[in-house]
Amino acid sequence: MSAPHPGLAAWHAYMAGGGDPQALRDLLADDAVFHSPVVHTPQEGRDKVFAYLHAASHVLGGDDFRYLREIVDGDQAVLEFQSSLDGIQINGVDIITWNDEGKISDFKVMIRPLKAINKVWEKMGEMLAAQAAN
Repeated sequence: MSAPHPGLAAWHAYMAGGGDPQALRDLLADDAVFHSPVVHTPQEGRDKVFAYLHAASHVLGGDDFRYLREIVDGDQAVLEFQSSLDGIQINGVDIITWNDEGKISDFKVMIRPLKAINKVWEKMGEMLAAQAAN
């Protein structure tokens, strides 16, 4: 079995470490792109990707968040996760691509079922609005 991708190891360390903002910023490429499960337009650039991922790690990354399985192929990984918000079970996947420097260049999140998407949309909106106010 090969060693885990260093970018994947860094992502897991970030998630396990309680969502340190500087650790997340250090993981992202300048030209990173984020694909939200609820926003149609890809969010481009480190600052926008940081805002979404930082909010998501706090909205979804509670005590019951856990990755169920990983499929890794070179500089890409698909991570299936589960969590809950306000009693709603959330199942989803993170699809991550790293660049040659080991920085996240593309991050796509897909979530199911519909009521989970709606709850994530509500909570992410609140978190992003709070971040913008600071």
